[in-house]
Amino acid sequence: MRYEELTIEGRNAVLEAFRSGKTIDRLFVQDGCKDGPVQTIVREAKKQDTVIQFVPKERLDQISGDGHHQGVVAYAAAYRYAEVEDMLAAAREKGESPFLFLLDGIEDPHNLGAIIRTANLAGAHGVIIPKRRAVGLTATVAKTSAGALNYTPVAKVTNLGATIDELKKQGLWFVCADMGGEVMYRLNLKGPIGLVIGNEGSGVSRLVKEKCDMTAAIPMKGDIDSLNASVAAGVLAYEIVRQRLQ
Repeated sequence: MRYEELTIEGRNAVLEAFRSGKTIDRLFVQDGCKDGPVQTIVREAKKQDTVIQFVPKERLDQISGDGHHQGVVAYAAAYRYAEVEDMLAAAREKGESPFLFLLDGIEDPHNLGAIIRTANLAGAHGVIIPKRRAVGLTATVAKTSAGALNYTPVAKVTNLGATIDELKKQGLWFVCADMGGEVMYRLNLKGPIGLVIGNEGSGVSRLVKEKCDMTAAIPMKGDIDSLNASVAAGVLAYEIVRQRLQ
């Protein structure tokens, strides 16, 4: 697998990337551009539910480096995304209860990479991230995962709450990290489970938290009030591992 993060510039190149099935994480379009080929690209992006950002020309110049973008720049994922069903199938093949990580708005690529690494080592069957307001599978994520992306599938979904609802129909329970929750050691975290970790600053969003069956707090004795998102994910993941081994 290559760790290069692919930036695609120019109307023909971007349109061909969409039509060839390449995974595009984000499309940047010059504000006010009504050119026919650019509008065709926007339609292709909408068909694939790609995140589209309309930005000033100066911002596009900054992204492209050489300014030869013709009004459009696309970011392609460093790795191909999986499907949520692939993760459930992997659990069935191993004869294990599903164990998934769901990440609500993780924006730091180093945190995402570290969480994917932890998910792999904890025996999770996959990681689910949202399409919007979150980092995708960039080169930095791939490098920080230390190779875990070769083994742990990552799915990108439009609506995390709706995905939780669908997975509940498959028998999964959900626990989210929250400082106001029950101390994690007092919770039953066995069986098919989804671990929800929130944004580095604001935590799990209210709408997603309301979908969860349990909230888990990590006991802390220090002078500061929170852990880094990837560290919190590791602590909670290994409490789940401990209980699954009993």
